Amino acid sequence: MKNQLKTILLLGVLSAVLISIGGALGSGYLYGFTILAVVLNLGAYFFSDRIILRMHGAQEVSPTQAPVLHRIVDELARQAHIPKPRVCLLPEEQPNAFATGRNPRHGVVAVTAGLMRILDERELRGVLAHEIAHIKNRDILVSTVAAAIAAAVSYLANALSFAAFFGGNQEDGEEEEGAGSGLLLALFAPLLATLIQLGISRTREYLADETGARLCGDPMALARALEKLELSAQQIPVMAPQPATASLFIVNPLTNGSRLTHLFSTHPTTAERVQRLRALAQRWQRVAA
Repeated sequence: MKNQLKTILLLGVLSAVLISIGGALGSGYLYGFTILAVVLNLGAYFFSDRIILRMHGAQEVSPTQAPVLHRIVDELARQAHIPKPRVCLLPEEQPNAFATGRNPRHGVVAVTAGLMRILDERELRGVLAHEIAHIKNRDILVSTVAAAIAAAVSYLANALSFAAFFGGNQEDGEEEEGAGSGLLLALFAPLLATLIQLGISRTREYLADETGARLCGDPMALARALEKLELSAQQIPVMAPQPATASLFIVNPLTNGSRLTHLFSTHPTTAERVQRLRALAQRWQRVAA
């Protein structure tokens, strides 16, 4: 219920932003942007997962193409008591992964080619357990919708700024004002997209870490994988940066290790996550003893 309310709130934010843009551009744009808000609301809810996968060039892989990946996902999904998610591969050298879909029946787990190369099977299982945990915890809808909304706002801002620069001579004061509003939006859209992303609680990552550790029964596997992925994210830049979707990934793909990056990140620091996973492993050891 909590995630459903967050989704409704985010869709409401999208509507308010778009209608406000239409009003700022001029009375002639208001009705058009109101219709656009309705269309994007429906699209964000029903097709946001497809949009995200297409943005990253993700391709679904079969059990024949990725037998180890499918075997682990199948085992973890049965452990989590959810349908087996679809499995996709991203043509990206930076090691990373994310889950998407509006509910467990439409769940998708996506990993990069780089992740498959640097992790051993134990660490891979830890990462996949984390992503399965997102699906099990039903927080994939709100994060996917937020990413789609942020992307839509950014694309719209780029289109409006392009129109403002190349729209030709302005004859009407209202049109000039609309062009100025378009340029202003282009400047503030990245900030707006960031604020939308920051609306997603960082606690979802802590919860997915703990749930994933319990699913795979190996907190230290995920801890080791997170350390590797964090280091790789600082050393290997993404080929086509997509700030709007950064919150979906298990580690922030745009991180550079600076404090400013962490301040505006939707992820808690990897050091904090690893510390919690190590504490969980120690508790399990004491109970077993």
